[in-house]
Amino acid sequence: MKKWEQKERVKILECTIFDVRMDISFSQKTGMVHNLYVIEPANWVNIIAITKSKDVILVRQYRHGSETVTLEIPGGMVDDGESPEEAAKRELLEETGYSSRDLTLLGVCEPNPAIQNNLCYTFLATDVELEKEQKMDSTEDIEVILCPLKEIGEMIVKREITHALVIAAFHYYSVYKG
Repeated sequence: MKKWEQKERVKILECTIFDVRMDISFSQKTGMVHNLYVIEPANWVNIIAITKSKDVILVRQYRHGSETVTLEIPGGMVDDGESPEEAAKRELLEETGYSSRDLTLLGVCEPNPAIQNNLCYTFLATDVELEKEQKMDSTEDIEVILCPLKEIGEMIVKREITHALVIAAFHYYSVYKG
């Protein structure tokens, strides 16, 4: 399989958290030129944060795309000039008020390579402790929930946790734990 030849790249839209571009690309297989659209979000981090008592820190929040309240793990964008690990520590503290000195990278995935060009880094934070109050931005309304780690699998099966990147994060965790 050969990479498509890019003829032109045009920025279509600039938003706060992502850009959209159009690639005019040539398929060597079909000989046709196509307009293909790519969403360019920042890289992302997700954090599986576990307390000393083996509770997972979950966050409940409204998601505009699905127009539902979801149950997830803390996460967010990697800011310019910030490493994924720095972003994970910052997002965990901002969204939940919890922090950890023990952060381990569990895996990296491509959220949707058909239309996005970013990566999602999944971290494990252990022995997390409440350090301070949440510090959310104006677009966030987050409820922090502690849930026993042993209940997460059933919550996924029952569709109480539906976010694909969160499910992927718990898969990385299960592989890590062996």
